[in-house]
Amino acid sequence: MPLDACTLTAAVTAAANSLACRMDDDELAVMAAMFTQLGDTLALIAVQRGLCNARRQKDSSEQTNAQA
Repeated sequence: MPLDACTLTAAVTAAANSLACRMDDDELAVMAAMFTQLGDTLALIAVQRGLCNARRQKDSSEQTNAQA
């Protein structure tokens, strides 16, 4: 079951604080950059999947209409 928005953000904040307490400034900066890249890459994948799914639906709809 997905978490509600408040629980999710609280969990992410707690995880960030827990990690940050165990790192020096350089390690923290690298970890932040890594998670930024991870988030950006996941966003790109999600957008690409959406575009591919929309294209497949359009193609499928056009084929159905052509057969009718």
